[in-house]
Amino acid sequence: MTISLSDHESGAKYDGDYGDDLKALQERLERVQSAHITHGQRSIIMFEGWDAGGKGGIIKRLTALLDPRYFEVWPISAPTEEEKSRHFLWRFWKRLPGNREISIFDRSWYGRVLVERVEGFASEAEWRKGYDEINEFEAQLTGSRTNLVKLFIHITQEEQDKRFADRLDDPWKRWKTGAEDYRNRAKRKDYLAAMDEMFAQTDTRWAPWKVIDGNNKKAARIAALTHVVEALEAAVPMTPPDLDPAVVKLAHKAFGYAAKD
Repeated sequence: MTISLSDHESGAKYDGDYGDDLKALQERLERVQSAHITHGQRSIIMFEGWDAGGKGGIIKRLTALLDPRYFEVWPISAPTEEEKSRHFLWRFWKRLPGNREISIFDRSWYGRVLVERVEGFASEAEWRKGYDEINEFEAQLTGSRTNLVKLFIHITQEEQDKRFADRLDDPWKRWKTGAEDYRNRAKRKDYLAAMDEMFAQTDTRWAPWKVIDGNNKKAARIAALTHVVEALEAAVPMTPPDLDPAVVKLAHKAFGYAAKD
């Protein structure tokens, strides 16, 4: 099915108990991580979307109850000189998860066909070739037992402008906005064209996109966490480990532990 961002602009408020439902999702994610660790899984959760779209707020709530020893958040910004001297995917290979680990990308390799395309940081030949390189990269990941969840957080121009103004008005949020935001804003039509082609080229069977309507922050957080937890519950064996008889014996000797029936 063709992805159209205009289908994700209602901004409808969350129809439920936000606090209770968020807590329930976070507890499910905590259990998913336990199964993830137990079964030696590897997972990537990748976020793309507009500036001020709410990716950071979603990631903050996504990771709230996770064990920090087994996940890493990678905020992706402009490549360094060292990174620019190598293939554009090199810096992402370095950040891939190992067994039992989850890598969360706040922006990603899709910069090649978005910001690098629109701003002229990559030639047309480079970004057009990028579609095949990205699809092959993601096929390698999923083909080697790495779970991949791709989310795009969409907001309208009106909502983005409101959030930019809110950041300017709040002294403690002003650091979150700068000249680059307005450079990107001025080229929204170009970005929309790039996004349409990105979805058409990279919404694959092995690595599908999920678009989240980000125009209401609470609804977006619930929708994003729901998609992530359902995707991982389907991919990760959700069976707890058996009791280790040797450990049970040690616990019994230490404090009289007896296994429950």
